Amino acid sequence: MDWSHHRFHSLWPLPAPPAAVYAVLQRPEDYPRWWPQVRSVTRLDDTTAVFTVRSLLPYDLSFTARETRRSPAAGVLEIAMSGDLHGWARWTLTAGGPGTLARYDQVVDADKPLLRRLAVPGRPLFRANHRLMMRSGRRGLLRRLEAV
Repeated sequence: MDWSHHRFHSLWPLPAPPAAVYAVLQRPEDYPRWWPQVRSVTRLDDTTAVFTVRSLLPYDLSFTARETRRSPAAGVLEIAMSGDLHGWARWTLTAGGPGTLARYDQVVDADKPLLRRLAVPGRPLFRANHRLMMRSGRRGLLRRLEAV
């Protein structure tokens, strides 16, 4: 087993229609305004950006995200990632109850040397760190949707 390989999955019930959620999620350059752990997003072109993220643990991750799928009709946003993390991430939005169910899937390998060295003993901390980041992201998105 490659201990630097990670699969993450989150479900966010949101009290807004899928189109409104999609409109916010399709603008990664605005993520730092509502998602505290997304420290910066620098657009390189219409489909590529460099992200710097940092959650509770004291290290930054930097990766380039290249859009691989954008489908408002299907409610899908997908990126390929390279840098400190490489792999992919996808948002899938579906109507759910009175709002939207936002599903986030991510499959990545950690390439940052520190993360690779600490892969076995740090794995539970890395997973908890990701959960905290996602929880905070959901709260920030809820506030953003209320403001929009």
